[in-house]
Amino acid sequence: LTAAQVQALKAQPDTPQGRRDGLLMVLLLDLGLRVGEVALLTVGAFQTAEDGGGLVVRFYRPKVGKVQAHRLTDDARRAWVRYLQHDAPSGADEPLFKQSVKGGALKVGAAGISERNLSGRVRTLGQRIGINGLSAHDCRHSWATRAVAAGTDAFSLRDAGGWASLDMPSRYVEAATVANERVKL
Repeated sequence: LTAAQVQALKAQPDTPQGRRDGLLMVLLLDLGLRVGEVALLTVGAFQTAEDGGGLVVRFYRPKVGKVQAHRLTDDARRAWVRYLQHDAPSGADEPLFKQSVKGGALKVGAAGISERNLSGRVRTLGQRIGINGLSAHDCRHSWATRAVAAGTDAFSLRDAGGWASLDMPSRYVEAATVANERVKL
């Protein structure tokens, strides 16, 4: 994804559905969460960082069986505050994302939105900006590629991405650099 496409996907309208979708997109594009991890989030997953350094989201990674915390980016923090002020469910244990109904309202008291429906929403948002077939995994790939381009090493990417080995992060590093670019003599 280009930088302009990333920004367009994160910039959603100021409606209940738009605020929900904006938060969804920053979690995928700025934090690299898997769609299954996003589907499991509750309102209480967002907390003040223990070190006092802003907000974090604590989440479970079923694929690797561990809990992680990610510090929110500025865009993610703004999207969270916007959603929290207007649309987030009130209970800490409630699913973070609610389904929407025709017209863009969010269903009150409904169960959370499924992984499949979140994926469908990403596809729809992509189509709106001219990207056919956009998947939530494409957002994760974009996150990893942009992180490496900004100088993130494979070990840090592995940890942040919740991969069990360096196999996946190495793909992004190798694809984005000259083999000896980071060798220091």
